[in-house]
Amino acid sequence: MALLASKFASRVTGFSPLAAQRSNNYFTYVNEISHPLKREPKIVKSAVEAVSSIKSGQTVFCSGAAATPIDLLNGMVEHGVANKLQNITVCHMHTEGPAKYCDPEYKDIFRSCSFFMGANVRKAVADGRGDNVSIFLHEIPKLFHQRIVKPDVALIHVSPPDNHGYCSLGTSVDCVRAGLQYSKTIVAQINKKMPRTFGDAIIHQSHIDYAIEIDKPLPQHGTGEISEAEKKIGCLIAENLVEDGATLQMGIGSIPDAVLAALHNHKDLGIHSEMFANGVVDLVENGCVTNNQKKFHKGRIVGSFLIGSQKLYDFVDNNPFIEMMEVDYVNSVPIIARNPKMTAINSCIEVDLTGQISSDSIGTRFYSGFGGQVDFIRGAAEGFDGKGKPIIAMQSTSPKGVSKIVPVLKEGAGVVTTRAHVHYVVTEYGVAPLFGKTMRQRAHALIQIAHPDSREELEKAAFARLKCMPTP
Repeated sequence: MALLASKFASRVTGFSPLAAQRSNNYFTYVNEISHPLKREPKIVKSAVEAVSSIKSGQTVFCSGAAATPIDLLNGMVEHGVANKLQNITVCHMHTEGPAKYCDPEYKDIFRSCSFFMGANVRKAVADGRGDNVSIFLHEIPKLFHQRIVKPDVALIHVSPPDNHGYCSLGTSVDCVRAGLQYSKTIVAQINKKMPRTFGDAIIHQSHIDYAIEIDKPLPQHGTGEISEAEKKIGCLIAENLVEDGATLQMGIGSIPDAVLAALHNHKDLGIHSEMFANGVVDLVENGCVTNNQKKFHKGRIVGSFLIGSQKLYDFVDNNPFIEMMEVDYVNSVPIIARNPKMTAINSCIEVDLTGQISSDSIGTRFYSGFGGQVDFIRGAAEGFDGKGKPIIAMQSTSPKGVSKIVPVLKEGAGVVTTRAHVHYVVTEYGVAPLFGKTMRQRAHALIQIAHPDSREELEKAAFARLKCMPTP
């Protein structure tokens, strides 16, 4: 029987895995991270020591959301400064924590590259010290599989190993598995507080090269205070668009929380969402979410990453009711479309009178990313049963009182979701069904759900643009 050589050994020696398989029977390369290898990670005492293999010019991938390896990232900064490193690319989805590597004083050492941009890197991108990639969430793993992004080191956050040596990626599977499969060195912070989740979350400890052990709470996002406008939006969606037996996708924030809070009289709901947050726990405990109408993953909540309160982390911990899957699966349009009455609820920065949606930028300033909005808006529209509902929900005005329904998008604003994708737009003033509507019908429907103070100006703008009055 061929001896099982570690992935670590082939990486360190530079011995080609394919050449090894061709040349003799003593090496077998396995890049599947759930496959056990005959080795153990090296446990070190400090984060700086754990990341000491990082060198100038390398690419470092790190996991994100609640699984952001904050200790390792801080250690990376300390290591980079102490050793006068240069030109290190740090790639990731949305991360939590301070993101010190984006501080101006480290601009010659680190450069962030975001696949979905969080608040902690926005200034770096705006100032030209960081990069962002416009990409659908389901396509992020392709960056690794197609070798567009070639990580040298991966920094991850996992649960302690079980009796068989298996750790869990816990709250973030998303693109992490793809990143790990192509990383030359894997460094983990093993946290007693990281929930153990199932699905694609499993990684065997033997694939980890270096690790530190910690016992710290994960980053948390509690349920904020829901405004009256947001409550109205939640009720409108729950009462008019969410049917019993529907499968839901929604993100984090006040509007998703408001929708979830308004669903407590619904029955047999399912969850298939790239992420979910605190409100789902209450719906499960109240018997509203059963997932029993699904034709696959029946009886299971399907997600890819999550962030919320400790209550959410306790709920998903060691819970086979939850399946955390890779994002190229969860956000695949054909997979989404297989869910019954798929109802996708997403938000945006602004929408113009023809239904174009800007979600990732404020004018020319990049704000976030494409995320899973288009994936789920399209997946719901293509639902196998013809009962899917793609929804864009937002307050009618910004916090500064500016209308979010506009004659034209701000100069330089990117269109994330096209006018052809959008079926429903909801504000606190009502539901605007746009599917199959002409431009003047769309404009009329959107004006009716705009803030009353903005409607006259929007009517004038619509007439100037369309050369006719908007009519139902």
